[in-house]
Amino acid sequence: MAADGPHRPSEPGTLLAFDFGTRRIGVALGNRLLRIAHPLTTIDAEANAVRFKAIAALVDAWRPERLVVGRPVHLDGTEHEMTLAAERFARRLEGRFALPVTAVDERLTTQEAKSQLAATGRGADRGARDAEAARLVLQAYFDGLPSGEGG
Repeated sequence: MAADGPHRPSEPGTLLAFDFGTRRIGVALGNRLLRIAHPLTTIDAEANAVRFKAIAALVDAWRPERLVVGRPVHLDGTEHEMTLAAERFARRLEGRFALPVTAVDERLTTQEAKSQLAATGRGADRGARDAEAARLVLQAYFDGLPSGEGG
């Protein structure tokens, strides 16, 4: 099976979400029908080839119907350098995997993830923090769906 592009039919309701960063990308998995998101993994690599190879493996394994990417902005909603980088990442995902990609406001998700992990004694685990931030992004997507959609 090829690493890029659609491989098999999508799994109804399955979504993958990404908390994009220049060093790490947090990944979460969820189901639109249940509207529950779970932290999945963290891709700890800076090289795009390594990142997209890892993402291709996740797309192939989980066969999502949609991808969700956190869109970082300042607290007042204005864009910054990472906003543009995350949008570029989202366009690359859409082009490479031929799946719809939705951007979700990720204001304060990293801080919330850090706080939640600190409460469990895992606050220093950056990989867990990034995956938890991706979970929060995906949960925000689910929480924003109209009540009649998906569940």
